[in-house]
Amino acid sequence: MSAILTIDSLTVALPPGADRPRALENVSLELHPNEILCVVGESGSGKSMTAGAILGLLPDGVQAIAGKILLEGQDLLTLDDAQMQQIRGARIGMIFQEPMTALNPLRTIGDQIGEMFETHTTLRSSEIRARVLDLLRDVHIPDPEAARRAYPHELSGGQRQRAMIAMALALEPRVLIADEPTTALDVTTQAQILKLIRELQQRKGTAVLFITHDFGVVAEIADRVAVMQKGLLVEEGPAIDVLNDPQHPYTRALIAAVPPLVPPPPQMTGSEIILRIEHVSKTYRKGGLLARHRRVTHAVKDANLVLPRGGTLGIVGESGSGKSTLARCMVRLLDPDQGSIRLGDTDLASLSRKEMRAATRRIQMVYQDPFASLNPRRKAGELVAQGPIIHGETRERALARAKELFALVGLDPDSTERYPHEFSGGQRQRIGLARALALGPEVLVADEPVSALDVSVQAQVLRLLADLRKRLGLSMVFITHDLRVAAQICDRIAVMKDGEVVEEGLTAEVFTAPRHPYTKALLASVPGRDWTPPVSPDAVLALADTREFAPQLL
Repeated sequence: MSAILTIDSLTVALPPGADRPRALENVSLELHPNEILCVVGESGSGKSMTAGAILGLLPDGVQAIAGKILLEGQDLLTLDDAQMQQIRGARIGMIFQEPMTALNPLRTIGDQIGEMFETHTTLRSSEIRARVLDLLRDVHIPDPEAARRAYPHELSGGQRQRAMIAMALALEPRVLIADEPTTALDVTTQAQILKLIRELQQRKGTAVLFITHDFGVVAEIADRVAVMQKGLLVEEGPAIDVLNDPQHPYTRALIAAVPPLVPPPPQMTGSEIILRIEHVSKTYRKGGLLARHRRVTHAVKDANLVLPRGGTLGIVGESGSGKSTLARCMVRLLDPDQGSIRLGDTDLASLSRKEMRAATRRIQMVYQDPFASLNPRRKAGELVAQGPIIHGETRERALARAKELFALVGLDPDSTERYPHEFSGGQRQRIGLARALALGPEVLVADEPVSALDVSVQAQVLRLLADLRKRLGLSMVFITHDLRVAAQICDRIAVMKDGEVVEEGLTAEVFTAPRHPYTKALLASVPGRDWTPPVSPDAVLALADTREFAPQLL
């Protein structure tokens, strides 16, 4: 079958001063009707730049300087903006990673989908409304009429993504480009979206170019796979071959970094309980002054958990399950409405703000987004030294300790003089770890600390956490929605749903014999759950030359 989309020797140049001269170098790919081609690679590999080149949406200063992009024989690189406007939506549909930024917050979902028909067809308003409702039904949005009238903020994340898919498929384009469309979604919603894309692709014969960094997603839906590294296409072939017998060292390293869903044998921890959570509840009330007009959200309901000294307790669940609220209660960023949080013999929930400041030496938090949690105006070393200085350490000693901590987490001690924006995402997460370790805590509470990282960087940070736990005798509470990550780093697992802990136990037992229906549903929704990475984890060291991390800590 002839290709519907052909990328032939495409080279895209970056502006002067970029980290490399070419965003894409001599890339050639074919996309055939009724197939899903997954393009995988880390941040900066050129995946999204490829999509931008196809759609004629390259950033300012970035331009294609060689090659062709043929859509059914027509070279898209020769078309002007007006001609490309007619291509987008009608012949090539696009699903973006973050629907909240792609959708207009001031217009209803129905208006935004309907605009596709207004722009490209002569349908009457009544016909457009009927087509919009049909599309919302096709993507399985409950109550399509209500969704049509709703604004983006009134829909859940999964529903917004379904609305984006409906918009992309409105004119039944021959090609659909999906750029990380499930990255920000919970595992169950992710499974639903992947199933929906596969279902619509098979029903309509659409050719899908699916951009992702998640090999679990690749294992779930791909017919063929293309692997990109720093703008180069390094491997391409049928999904079954690339996933189970990768040829290029970079592909082997990426696959090796994918955490298996099967937990390792449990590590022995002591019987001493370092952190005990008893009957903790937290309720949010929003709305008017009158009680009957307030919206009440029970974020955490009567939670009971224990963390053995030296162990790692994972808390998993979907967005809104109460994971992060409970974590913030543990470190008193939020005050629980009731219950106790005992760190050793100290009930943190009963401490005054002044008393809690002293107790923060013993329990520290690592945040999901290190860039948002680091002051961009202060040098990295100062950020790490800030806690000890507040607690009475001299500035000179605190900055010297910051250098020691940089070395501990695998960063160059001399880089303490750099600012946060001068570090990569993985390095910033290591700075966040160094800052949390600066006060010598007994417990680390890590809230989604690797969810924003590439799979190889994620693997390195997880190994670093495991190494620090052994060397420093740390105990950890690890919040995540990624069950593969939880399987590898957590001794015990607590599953939360709608603010309640519905199941808790040893990770190996919960993963192999889940008792609660919700736990079973979460595990069944993991993309590529039946695929086991075939490469030895040692292959991840092949990435060392592309990363600035200390090899001895990998």
